[in-house]
Amino acid sequence: MTTPDLQLDWLRAFVAVVDAGSLTAAAPQVHRSQSALSMQIRKLEDAVGRPVLTRGPRHLALTPAGHELLGYARRLLELHAEALGALGGTRVSGHVRLGVPDDYAVAYLAPVLRTFASRHGGVEITLACAQSTALIPQVQRGEIDVAIVTRDRPQRGTLLFREPMVWVGAAQHEAWRREPLPLAMYEAGSLARKAVLAALAGQRRQHRIVTHSESLVGQLAAVEGGLAVAALTRCSVPAGLQILDARHQLPPLADMEVAVLRSQASAGHAAVDAMQAQIVNTLRRPPS
Repeated sequence: MTTPDLQLDWLRAFVAVVDAGSLTAAAPQVHRSQSALSMQIRKLEDAVGRPVLTRGPRHLALTPAGHELLGYARRLLELHAEALGALGGTRVSGHVRLGVPDDYAVAYLAPVLRTFASRHGGVEITLACAQSTALIPQVQRGEIDVAIVTRDRPQRGTLLFREPMVWVGAAQHEAWRREPLPLAMYEAGSLARKAVLAALAGQRRQHRIVTHSESLVGQLAAVEGGLAVAALTRCSVPAGLQILDARHQLPPLADMEVAVLRSQASAGHAAVDAMQAQIVNTLRRPPS
């Protein structure tokens, strides 16, 4: 019996659907109708002999076969692009203006940049570290080409993963025992700040903001100095701070949705195409 080939169009459709989170969101990215994209997924599943996605009205998830296939699909598509570039004598060059909040920069951006630099050494990168509430409008105005941001609304950009928010404090100071609860917060308007205040309001916990900062460094200084507790992304918590929870009379916090967002003005720029693809390939976690 002849083993069917896994056509690149099918693999491209599969990766696009996984990265975008739905057929609807993926269709414009691969310039296909939703029905055509669905047909390509069905052809891929016929070739594999097993379902690769489970699809519901509001949920899409990888099957075990889909998890196994995804890594191969990404590698095949990368090799295909690399072969075309080598044979065509093309080399990606140019300038990418990249944005990221400082709490995501070390944990998540560093591995992206390491891989990108090894593949595209001719691309110059300008990095802007700011809160998502500042980065999103800069991307919309075309001042930044591509950014890793915390979503301010559903469907903003391409979802990469969900980042837990946690309470932190300095164990030797026990600031969480004070009334009202002293807080070190991000600046007014930040998404994390709104989430924290909503959680405390739901618990009816009395609190006061003792310091606010546009940077993670300012909050860490306040917490380590015993002035306050803070709510931080889990990836940004240093080893010396204690993670707090309901045992410390603190409410649970909602996860942040982290997405990659690209400006319309950068359409057709090969260097930005490559950076966006690298961010997605490195950071995108399959739906669970």
